[in-house]
Formats: sequence, C-alpha cells, structure tokens
Amino acid sequence: MKKIQGCITALVTPMRNGAVDEDAFQRLVERQIAAGVHGVVPVGTTGESATLSHAEHRRVISLCVEVVAGRVPVIAGAGSNATAEALALARFAEEAGADALLTVTGYYNKPSQAGLIAHFTALHDATGLPIILYNVPGRTVANLSVETIATLSRLPRIVGVKDATGDLARVALQRLASGEDFTLLSGEDMTAVGFNAMGGRGCIGVTANVAPELCARMQNACLEGDYATALALQDRLAPLHDALFRDTSPGPVKYAMSLLGLCSDELRLPLVSPPEPVKQKVREALSGLGLID
Repeated sequence: MKKIQGCITALVTPMRNGAVDEDAFQRLVERQIAAGVHGVVPVGTTGESATLSHAEHRRVISLCVEVVAGRVPVIAGAGSNATAEALALARFAEEAGADALLTVTGYYNKPSQAGLIAHFTALHDATGLPIILYNVPGRTVANLSVETIATLSRLPRIVGVKDATGDLARVALQRLASGEDFTLLSGEDMTAVGFNAMGGRGCIGVTANVAPELCARMQNACLEGDYATALALQDRLAPLHDALFRDTSPGPVKYAMSLLGLCSDELRLPLVSPPEPVKQKVREALSGLGLID
C-alpha cells in the first residue's frame, strides 16, 4: 500500500457550461503533482460529488488515475447515503486503479453508531482497497464516535480517518483507541498543524487547490518534526484558509482558482457563487501571498 500522509488535495471538479471540464481537471491534477503534494482525492466534498451523475463520478476518477499514473496515491471518493450506491462506487474505483477510498458517513439518514459500523463493514468486505473513513458531521449530521472508529479500525483494510470535526482532543483519544498504526488525517486546513502536533499524519484539504506548493512544504515540515517552519508557513496560509471557508465550499476555492486562470468558478446548483464580501477576502488573501497583483 502506498503511504497515505502529508498534503493530500481534495480536488475541485471544474465545470464549464454545465459539464465537467475534463481538460481543466487534468491540468489541475498535473499542477498538484508538480507542486509536490503527497496525494489527491477526486470526487470528495470539494469535488461536488453530491451533484455529479454516476457517469461523471466514474469519469473523474478514471481521468485522475490516468493523469497521476502512479506518482502519488489516488484516494477516490466513494461515499453515499445509500450503502448499495457507495458499494458500487467503491467497486468502480478499485477497477479504475485507485489506490484507496475515502468514504463518508451516511448523510441525511442519520444512522446510529451500529448502522455506521454495518455500513463501513459492508464497504470493507466489498473491495480490496484500503479505506479512509470520512467524519464530517457538519455536513452529514452522523458523527463517528471515537469508539466506533476504534471498532472499525480493527478491520484490516480500514486504515485511517479524515477528521473534519475541528476537535483536536479527538486526535489524542483516537490514537489511544486505535493505535499509532491507524492514520489520522485532518479534514480542516486551519487546524492542520495543530492536528499533526497531536499525532496526525497530514491533511486532506481544500487550500492546496490554490496554493499546493506552500501546503506541501508545510506538511513536509510537520512530517520532519520541524514545527517552527510549519507554523511559519501556516501563518502565511491562514488568511487564505479563512477566506476559503467564509462561504460554503467549494464556492470560494473555485472563485480563487478562476482568478489564477486555472478553471472557471462555475458551480452546480444548489451551490451558487459566494457573495462579494467573501470574494473580496479571497482576493486579499491571494494578493497577500503574491499570487495575484
């Protein structure tokens, strides 16, 4: 299994005239690898997976695997509020050549902890790929407890969790419950350095879409135990982290990328472009990093 750690980019899915912009997507993936990121996630939350058709979802994974060509791990989004649908997406990702799966809790259904264990166990048993659990209760309502994750971590192919709770205390508790071999990844850019200091091994983040080199350098510093350098880089990135989450993601990040000429800022309904005050914050953050004039 390829090592899953460091700066892992939750890729946007570029759109143009209502369709996936495949050329822009391929360029974005290549830019990420050239900048030194440690992995990529196609069709996660940032990739607007909830509003992609199944055909689009599969195509984006295939394109990503093709462009990456084995250079970094491809952790394919394969989550759904229906277990059967998640199983189908997971099986396709495996057939397409993905290296691992990122699987979200069953949103909207509000499953119990027993239901979550059954859901992820079914996913585990259906494929041979390593699985990263994705705990993001702010979007799903369903919150994986430390104890539930510990139970799931005993399955051989459930190898880690993307924790987007923002609760750094959970990092220590999860390490104690699941052991040091279980990979803890932050799902929140702003607290990524603190997460790593508590025992995390990286971040599946949004900001790397815009500033991949800085994010990769920050994560490299953490992996090397150089937290003075990591903190200095985090301070530089903090205004951008803040700006990109002042409205529902990926609206602000797509706007930022449009200013850099990387893709359009087009979103798929029900998401819409962020309001002007948020756009102003994005422009200020990009200017502060010297990315735009």
